[in-house]
Amino acid sequence: MLPAGGATPHGVGPAPESVEDAPLVSRRSVTLVVAGALLAVLILVAVVVPLPYAIERPGPTVNTLSEVDGKPLITVDGAPTYPTSGELRLTTVSVSGGPGYPVTAADVVAGWLSSDEVVLPREALFPAGSTRQSVDEQAGAQMTSSQTNATVAALEELGHKVPMVLTVQEAAKGSGAQGILLAGDVITSIQPAGGPRTDVQTFSDLAHVLAATAPGTTVAVGIRRDGQARTVDVPTMALPVDRSTADGAAPHEGSILGVVLKPDVQLPIDVHFDIDKIGGPSAGTMFALGIIDVLTPGEMTGGKDIAGTGTMNLAGEVGAIGGIQQKLVAARRDGAEWFLAPRANCGEVRGHVPDGLHVVSVATLAEAHKAVEEIGAGDGASLPTCAG
Repeated sequence: MLPAGGATPHGVGPAPESVEDAPLVSRRSVTLVVAGALLAVLILVAVVVPLPYAIERPGPTVNTLSEVDGKPLITVDGAPTYPTSGELRLTTVSVSGGPGYPVTAADVVAGWLSSDEVVLPREALFPAGSTRQSVDEQAGAQMTSSQTNATVAALEELGHKVPMVLTVQEAAKGSGAQGILLAGDVITSIQPAGGPRTDVQTFSDLAHVLAATAPGTTVAVGIRRDGQARTVDVPTMALPVDRSTADGAAPHEGSILGVVLKPDVQLPIDVHFDIDKIGGPSAGTMFALGIIDVLTPGEMTGGKDIAGTGTMNLAGEVGAIGGIQQKLVAARRDGAEWFLAPRANCGEVRGHVPDGLHVVSVATLAEAHKAVEEIGAGDGASLPTCAG
């Protein structure tokens, strides 16, 4: 008789299966599980962990002749303005990876695989220790400066006199001006050795003399220091090497004083810009062209869609910028058929011009102004390019 509860003589319940019959987890299954877990971790790292890189990609373009909320982007007080058509587009680069805008491994890999993006070490674009606030403040200050420079250059291009007071902010270390020109000195004149004396009433007065002066030349600089007029001798220095010289083009002629100047500009006409969320100095050339178009009768663009870039200084010189290849892509993406590029950027332009986009090389606002007029008249084919 069996014990109560169904127990067998050898124990409770049915006899166990043999060891050979028990289910086993295969090594392949374990390997797949481990590999999946590792892949999940790698994906998480790629998506979440920031890397010390920055990525440049084509940004938005903005027509300087357009309206913002029903108001012109460029407004002028104190002078007649004229309607115009066509487009003069400033171009931008969108940058991620700076302070407050980290990029992940997934972003970096996507940037490497994209023909329209470039991946750079973060320190190539952002100084060590910079913060999101400091980067935004610097970009805003550069934009404000570019608008002032563009206004001065445009008005002088149109024949207006724009007087200003040029005050020394600091002398560059190692320059001939160090210890001779001091912060607070107001520059009133300049006279190269053996040359005529030129009164400095505008930045162009100073720039034109220095452009014709060889580096190492001693110039007599008239200044006002603590209310007293005096003259000091300053040896000039060569302009810094830029992208044009590095690319094998002829270096810039002329020299510089080796000082940072703070201009107090007295504008005869008030110009205002309604633009936000864009910073940096590279819109100066297109701002200046927009001002010229607004202040002159007729169709300067001939209804054409013209984009471009380039810094603008107070003497009307177009300077090199970063991200030129991404700006070319952005311009063509938004419909531009012509692009004004700083001559100093030509080395980066060659071989990277999108189909259907014609690039014109410019070094001054006068050249850019002439180029737009010729494009508008249908004569753009003869303009200088970055080819060769």
